[in-house]
Amino acid sequence: MAQHRIVFTPSGLDASVESGTTVLDAARRLGVDLDSVCGGRGICGRCQVTPGTGSFPKWGIEATAASLTAPGPAETEYRGKRPLDPGNRLGCMAGVCGDVVVDVPASSQVHRQVVRKGLDLGEVRIDPSFVLLYVEVAPSSLGDAVTACDAIASAVSEQHRRTRPAFAPHVLRDVHRAVERGGGGATVALRWAGDEVVAVFPGFVETVYGVAIDVGSTTVAGHLLDLTTGERAASAGRMNPQIRFGEDLMSRVSYVMMNPGGDAELTAAIRLAVNELVDELVGAADTGLDRVLEVVLVGNPVMHHILLGIDPTPLGAAPFVLATDEAVSGHGSVIGLRAPNASFYVGPCIAGHVGADTAGAILAEGPHRGRDVQLLVDVGTNAEIVLGDVRTQFAASSPTGPAFEGAQLSCGQRATAGAIERVRIDRATLEPRVKVIGIEPWSDEPGFDEAVARTPVTGVCGSGIIEVVGEMYLSGIIDQDGVVQGSLAPRSPRVVADERTFSYVLWERGGVRLLVTQNDVRAIQLAKAALRAGIDLLVEHAGSPALGDIRLAGAFGAHIDPVYAMVIGLVPDCPLGGVRAVGNAAGTGAAQALLSRAARAEMEAAVRGVTKIETATEPRFQELFVAAMAFPHASAPVPNLASVVELPPRIEADPSARGRMRNRRRGGRDE
Repeated sequence: MAQHRIVFTPSGLDASVESGTTVLDAARRLGVDLDSVCGGRGICGRCQVTPGTGSFPKWGIEATAASLTAPGPAETEYRGKRPLDPGNRLGCMAGVCGDVVVDVPASSQVHRQVVRKGLDLGEVRIDPSFVLLYVEVAPSSLGDAVTACDAIASAVSEQHRRTRPAFAPHVLRDVHRAVERGGGGATVALRWAGDEVVAVFPGFVETVYGVAIDVGSTTVAGHLLDLTTGERAASAGRMNPQIRFGEDLMSRVSYVMMNPGGDAELTAAIRLAVNELVDELVGAADTGLDRVLEVVLVGNPVMHHILLGIDPTPLGAAPFVLATDEAVSGHGSVIGLRAPNASFYVGPCIAGHVGADTAGAILAEGPHRGRDVQLLVDVGTNAEIVLGDVRTQFAASSPTGPAFEGAQLSCGQRATAGAIERVRIDRATLEPRVKVIGIEPWSDEPGFDEAVARTPVTGVCGSGIIEVVGEMYLSGIIDQDGVVQGSLAPRSPRVVADERTFSYVLWERGGVRLLVTQNDVRAIQLAKAALRAGIDLLVEHAGSPALGDIRLAGAFGAHIDPVYAMVIGLVPDCPLGGVRAVGNAAGTGAAQALLSRAARAEMEAAVRGVTKIETATEPRFQELFVAAMAFPHASAPVPNLASVVELPPRIEADPSARGRMRNRRRGGRDE
C-alpha cells in the first residue's frame, strides 16, 4: 500500500505510515502523547488534533485538506462531552492519505505542560489607570429631558466633585440596565486619562480587575490582578498554539512568507489563546468578564506584531525593521478580546529582535536604576540580554533555538510530569541519580520506585538537560570540546557506542531508554555559545566591567541551577551569590505596568535609553561564538566556579574522534 509521512508537533516525531492509518494509531506507534479514553471509538473526544495545511519547508511537506480522509458520520455527528473545536479532527477517525503535519494541542495530551511562571511584584505603588465611583441617580419622570448618560454624568460631577465624564461607546448598552438593576445606585469605572466612563455596574462594586500577560513564543502566562489592591486573584498559563506553525520565531515568519493568509492564521491562534487564558483566569477567581477593565501584554517583536495583526515578515530578514517601537493601546475589541469593558496595552519594543517582553523585564529588574552593573538574561527560544546600570544600558538578542526547552533533542521534552529535571552523576561509577517532575524523592531515595510506577519517566526537560551536560563534563564523560569519551565504555555500561560516536545512558527502566547523544551535547553547545557570545559582546561594548549581579529570567531561566549555568559556560564567571533566578521578569513588569501609571511611564522612558547591539552584523560575534563552544569556555578564566566545584583537567581527545566531529560539522548534521 502507499506510504505517507506524518509529522506530529510540538514533539517533532515523524514516521511513514500506510494509507488509511488513523492519526491515533500513528501516534501510538511513535509514542506521541495523545490522549484517548474511549479506545478509539469516537466517543470521548480526547484525541482531538489540529491538521496543518500549506507548505512546511522544515519537513519538506506540502499538506492539503485532502491529506486526511474526509470526516465521516462519526465526526460530523459527534456530540460528546468534549466538543470538537473548529478545525480539529478526531485522531481515531481521521485516516492518513497524504503527507501531513498534525498538531497535538495541550488539551489532548495526557502529560500537559506544567507552566511554571511565577509572579513577584516586589514593591509597587498601586496607581491604576481607573477609579471606581459609586453614584446614586434620581429616578426619571415622564417629560424629563435627560438621558441616562446625563443623569450618571451629573451624579459623578455633583457627588464626587469631578468634571462631567464622557462615555466610551461600548458602555452605552449598559447604562439603563445598570441604574435599573441597582435601584438607582450604580458604580462607574472611570479612566483617569480623559475622564472617560469605561464601565457601569449595578449597585455598589468595589473590585475590578486587570490581566497581565507574557506572550512567549512557547508559553503564554497570565495573572489576574485586583486593580484596587494589587492582589493576585489567579494565575494560569498554556502552550502558545502557534507552535504548530513552527517551534521557533523564524519558522513562524517563514510560514507566513510561504502561505498566503498565514499571518491571519497566526494572529487568530494567539488571540484565541489570550481569550481562553482570560476566561480561565476569570473563572478561577469566580468573577465576570465584564469586571476586567484592562489587559496588558508583553512579548518579543514577532509575537508583538502577530498579536496586533501586523505583518511580521520584515522581522525575518535584515535590517529587521519594526512597524512601531511605541506602546500600542486601544479598546480590547481591536485585538479580539471578548472582555466587553477591557482596553488593551501592548508594551513598547526596543529593536527588531528585542521586544516588549524585554521592556517588561527591564522595568521589573531595574538595570537602569542601579549603580552597579547588572546582567539580565531572559533565557528562552530567543534569548534577550540586557547589560547596564543607571548611566547606560545595552541590549542584544541571541537565537538560541528550542534546545534549552528540550526540543530537537533525542531525550528532550518540555516541563511536564515525568520529565527529569535534575541530575547528579557519581564521579567514580558514572552512575546517575535523577529528580523527576511530579515525584518528590530522588531516584536513589525511598518511595521513588513506587512513585515512578504511577508517573513514568518520559524524557528530560530543559533544566535537566543543563544539569546532565554539566555533570557529564564534571565527571569526565565529555571533554571541554563536548566530545563523549568512548574510552570510558569499558569502565561503565552507561557509555555506549552510537553509530560513529558514543552516547550516555541517563535512564533505562520499564522499556524506556533515554540517551544523551553526541548530537544532543552539540545542540546544547550551539545554543549556549550563541547566548554566551551575545553576553560577551555586550560586556565588550560596556567596557568589560566586572560582573557581580547576573539575573536569569524567564520560565526556563527561573529553574536553572546557577552553578550549572557557569559549569557549561552559559553565563560568565562571577561570585556564586551574584547569580540568581528572578522568575518571569517580563510578566512581573507587565503586572507592574498594569497596576501603576508611573511604572508604565518609567518603562516607556527606560527603553528609549537602551543601545541595541545587532549580533548579526557584529564582526566579533563569530569569534566570541567559537570561543564559547568549549566547556566552560575556551579562554575566559573561571576562578569563582573553581572555588565551588572541582573542574576536570583538560582532556586531549582521540584524534579520530576529533576528525569525526569535524566531518559531522562539515556535513551539517549538528545544525
